[in-house]
Amino acid sequence: MTETNGMLRYVPTTCPYCGVGCGLNLVVNNGKLVGVEPLKRAPINEGKLCPKGATCWEFVQSPDRLTKPLIKKNGKFEEASWDEAYDLIASKFKETYEKFGPKSLGFQVSCRTPNEECYIMQKLARVAFKTNNIDNCARICHGPSVAGLSLSFGSGAATNPFEDALNADVIFMIGANTIEAHPLAGRRIVQAKKAGKKIIVCDPRYTPTARLADEYVRYNPSTNIALINSIMYWIIQQDLHDKEFIEKRTTGFEELKATVEKYADVESITGVPTERVKEIARIYASAKNAVIIYCLGITELTTGTDNVRSLGNLAMLTGNVGRPGTGVNPLRGQNNVQGACDMGAYPNVFSGYQKCEDDAVRARMEELWGVTGLAKEYGATLIEQIKQCGDPIKAMYIFALNPVVSYPDSNHVMQSLEKLDFLVVQDIFMTETAQYADVILPGASFAEKDGTFTSGERRVNRIRKAVDTPGDAKEDWQIFVDLAHKLGLKGFDFNSPEEIWDDMRRVTPSMAGISYARMEKPESVHWPCPTEDHPGTPILHREKFSSADGLGHFFGIEYRPPAEVADEEYPFTLMTGRLLFHYHTRTQTGRAKILHHEVPEAYVQINKEDAARLKIQNGEMIRLRSRRGEAEALARVTDEVAPGVLMMTMHFGGKGSVNQLTNTALDPLSKMPELKHSAVAVEKITGVQ
Repeated sequence: MTETNGMLRYVPTTCPYCGVGCGLNLVVNNGKLVGVEPLKRAPINEGKLCPKGATCWEFVQSPDRLTKPLIKKNGKFEEASWDEAYDLIASKFKETYEKFGPKSLGFQVSCRTPNEECYIMQKLARVAFKTNNIDNCARICHGPSVAGLSLSFGSGAATNPFEDALNADVIFMIGANTIEAHPLAGRRIVQAKKAGKKIIVCDPRYTPTARLADEYVRYNPSTNIALINSIMYWIIQQDLHDKEFIEKRTTGFEELKATVEKYADVESITGVPTERVKEIARIYASAKNAVIIYCLGITELTTGTDNVRSLGNLAMLTGNVGRPGTGVNPLRGQNNVQGACDMGAYPNVFSGYQKCEDDAVRARMEELWGVTGLAKEYGATLIEQIKQCGDPIKAMYIFALNPVVSYPDSNHVMQSLEKLDFLVVQDIFMTETAQYADVILPGASFAEKDGTFTSGERRVNRIRKAVDTPGDAKEDWQIFVDLAHKLGLKGFDFNSPEEIWDDMRRVTPSMAGISYARMEKPESVHWPCPTEDHPGTPILHREKFSSADGLGHFFGIEYRPPAEVADEEYPFTLMTGRLLFHYHTRTQTGRAKILHHEVPEAYVQINKEDAARLKIQNGEMIRLRSRRGEAEALARVTDEVAPGVLMMTMHFGGKGSVNQLTNTALDPLSKMPELKHSAVAVEKITGVQ
């Protein structure tokens, strides 16, 4: 915290980083942020913060914040008035829509922006341009969670709150490095371990989270389905499945049983001995209450949706759904991944997951919004929009996203953005993506506006304005309201984020009961919450599932290999991962001095045997090549990864951008790109730094 003159004000809000939803106080001195203090009453973090949360105020007042609208003229950005920028955007988008139709426009929404702004942007796109070409960056992290859990349980969200880990007897974690990526959720795991709960961690890498485990299982990257099928086979063989739960509350068990019969021995696929799988099956299935926790090691694959459905199978097989200490819980990587999806910033649903293809739903939305002609077809997803730049998409609006760094195959992303006739980027910094824009609109940080974030446990948390935006920058909800007025739209006469929220809950049955007044307490409310006298729903699927028939659905899912596997030319398997000290593309954490000092550049973990064979020393700069591009990073020689496997940090741009290497192959159901698995070659290029 910086020095003050003693005139301090504490503003309670929610951390802008991962999806845990920690409460904190922004400390304000004479209109400037000077520090952060943990909110001791917050039920999630209980007065604790991770390194990112403790420094989250620093980027807000960076001297390189965008402060004025910019329009590119003759290849250079020039400052413009808001009216000039609005008029240009409105005219270009209307002209494109009128000439080429709704499929010619693309809208991309960030998961770090408040619910109210996600909602109003998708409403603007749908009302003004009759397009469902709107998506958010959950697509490249937890799109498979939404798809997979919806297919299995009828709802695409976490089933239980974070604190429920303390009610479990066994915690089964797979593809999740919670201690680094979600430290305050990881704290719950530590508390559970101290209380004597058994921790199982399955991960190709021996992570800080794996070090907590009572049972650590290293398996070959991207062989999740084979491993989970084998665990289920041995649960059934040992007669540990919950027959009563299966009979009364599920359907499709026989299909599952027939499928897993083929997976008794999967060591040749997973690298895990059969006796070890059998033991893990016994430990998990013998627990009275067992919870499954997973993250991007499960989702960011072409089998992502099937991986999630497999975890749904495992939970239902043992009756571990609908009670405290059970369930299937994805850990959300950004502060509002859950909320952006909830708000309908998705190409096939309105807010609250109301399906656009449903004629009755669409008619109701048209009546409530006072419009006609809302689109019913599934719109283009994030990666599909990038592939469609130039044809059919001519104009795009990117809100607080940095695709040049965060999307797979960065070279292709840059080439695609250059094909657009018109690009708008709305952000707080001049990002790598903003360089490609025709118009840049300066928005507000989380500390400069009111609103809400929805955490990974479906708890809706308030954020509160602590300071003003710099220069002429505007609160983002206001930008969308102004633009709607320029487009002549009705139904956008909002004067505050609360009014936008109330419009959302007016059209969204599952959240109709969550008012701002109810969110004043740090405990807030978990959706679904249909009425203002409803208590909210911390635990889903207690009596029945959210599916149309009220049953949980088993699926017999076969293992299939990743889209690209190591070969003679590209002999290494590359995974990507998050770090404790950084967030997403570092546009925020890279401006926190302590965090930048801890990890100032990209690195690659390489096994000791591979390093010795290639004569690579710890700290040397190495080059990685894939079929799509190349990147350079420091070598960290370790035994945390197995021979033939690499892990590279995902936060850095420039030469250290891992997404110059990653694969755009898509999961057929969720359209998730295979960010977690690429085939690469390695070569040394310098001595020790």
